[in-house]
Amino acid sequence: MSRTSRRGALAAATVALALTAAACSSSSDSGSSSGPSSSSSGSSAFQAQHKGGTLKLVAHAAAGSFDPQVNYTLQYWQLFQSMYDGLLAFKKVDGQESFTVVPDLATAMPKVTNGGKTYTFTLRKGITFSNGKALTTDDVVASFQRIFKVSSPTAGTFYNGIVGADACLKTPASCALPQGVIGDAKANTVTINLTAADPEFEYKLAVPHAVVVPKDSPTKDAGTKPLPSTGPYMAASYDPNRALKLVRNPHFKEWSRQAEPQGYPDAIDYTFGQTVESEVTAIENGQADWMYDAPPADRLNEIGTKYASRAHVNPLTAFWYATLNVNMAPFNNKLARQAINWAVDRSAVVRLYGGTNLASPACTVLPPGFPGHVESCAYTKGGGTTWKAADLAKAKELVKQSGTAGQEVGIVTQDDDVNKSIGQYLQSLLTQLGYKATLKPLSGNIQFTYIQNTKNKVQLALTSWYQDYPAASDFLNVLLSCASYHPGSDSSINISGFCDKGVDAKMQAALKTSQTDKASADKQWGAVDQTVMAQSPVVPLINPKMIDFTSTRVGNYQFSKQFYMLVGQLWVK
Repeated sequence: MSRTSRRGALAAATVALALTAAACSSSSDSGSSSGPSSSSSGSSAFQAQHKGGTLKLVAHAAAGSFDPQVNYTLQYWQLFQSMYDGLLAFKKVDGQESFTVVPDLATAMPKVTNGGKTYTFTLRKGITFSNGKALTTDDVVASFQRIFKVSSPTAGTFYNGIVGADACLKTPASCALPQGVIGDAKANTVTINLTAADPEFEYKLAVPHAVVVPKDSPTKDAGTKPLPSTGPYMAASYDPNRALKLVRNPHFKEWSRQAEPQGYPDAIDYTFGQTVESEVTAIENGQADWMYDAPPADRLNEIGTKYASRAHVNPLTAFWYATLNVNMAPFNNKLARQAINWAVDRSAVVRLYGGTNLASPACTVLPPGFPGHVESCAYTKGGGTTWKAADLAKAKELVKQSGTAGQEVGIVTQDDDVNKSIGQYLQSLLTQLGYKATLKPLSGNIQFTYIQNTKNKVQLALTSWYQDYPAASDFLNVLLSCASYHPGSDSSINISGFCDKGVDAKMQAALKTSQTDKASADKQWGAVDQTVMAQSPVVPLINPKMIDFTSTRVGNYQFSKQFYMLVGQLWVK
């Protein structure tokens, strides 16, 4: 989902929290899905007696642009589920079924022909944008063009298989896709042609970067000016320094409870700029209903005991990691990169994040329970398949061999307590290894785009990745392929700048295999993961769990494995 900007979790799980966690689904089933498909079972009917009220959300910082085709953070992807729609959507339900793809703006799942290369959709009739304009095939065609015109972060990885996408990637401003996305207003259909079959294409159509916005939307990042929406909510105002307000879309009528259910709150107020201390207090007192950020350490005991029933714990298919810029000293030297992987005490990072009940050490890019994951740990003292301990002596020897000791290294993190504390640990570690390390904490509102842009010359950054959909390519191909590296852009999700033609070829081979044999493809992806780790462009740190802390005013808590807490489905007293 990606949503690379996600809060840390609570630290120090108590017995009460452990019991809450036990009631939630286990991580063993958190990423396994046989493939995108529709399902006949629906969610429960809308309960009108719970409609109304204002849901109050709080966060230390906003998450930047509110453009759904540009923003790549969980913080806003979570909200977009109740605002914007694509041809397809992930089912808005609790649990494993939330990985299921269902028709959204389309009347049914697509008719797939031409050896898996042509997708034909029939649009629903009567759907209207929040500005009162009817949605047409022209809007759909323009929205796919806009993915490239605004240089969406996944344009080169999710949508590069559309016929004509190569030209759009070279010259985004003139993107047309005349043979790739074809609208037929008379038949009310949209046809998408691919250059090759893509078994993950339905997943890619169900994430926010593929939503449909009005055809006259600006062909650049809309930033703080929200675009008209089709879902139950629209943005009334957005000031990233203060607040975001969502209100009901007066033109919305529920067309599919599976894809886009009616929302319960009349309004959703999201305020920014509070301290995490004040956020916890506000939730405990019923002045706020949910917080995005990690509560501070001195409040954890009370949350885990007195308020344990309000702490919802869920395992995640995600990892926190450090990016190492392979195009800048000292990390343009593979030995220096490998040294960091050997040196990091992942158990220490687990403690800083919240303890063993809320995170575990990570050795690979692909998280446990996810397609393609292999139990392997290339950088652990004594060897083995799981992480045991750091090897500082080996790391120091590699730094010495690399000849990089004494060089300056900047570390860029978000400025919340959890991210900053991990950053301070990394700063101390690099100093031990002989580098001159400095820490640069930035607001979560800007850090993610900042670390992507090569102009900012970021050497090491702390970030995280939460799956967009359950496929190995969503980690490896998205984060570490040549197609994801865009120098000078705020949308260069390959933050390490890692571009290895040999690894790329293996990724493409795995993608091709997945068209006919998913099990074999997953084995190929597991091998790619190990090849990447040998090159060491990133340092996997932890695999997290998530805690949603809610007020007594909130009911009907549901956790989508795909997009996390379903904000619009909460009941508010």
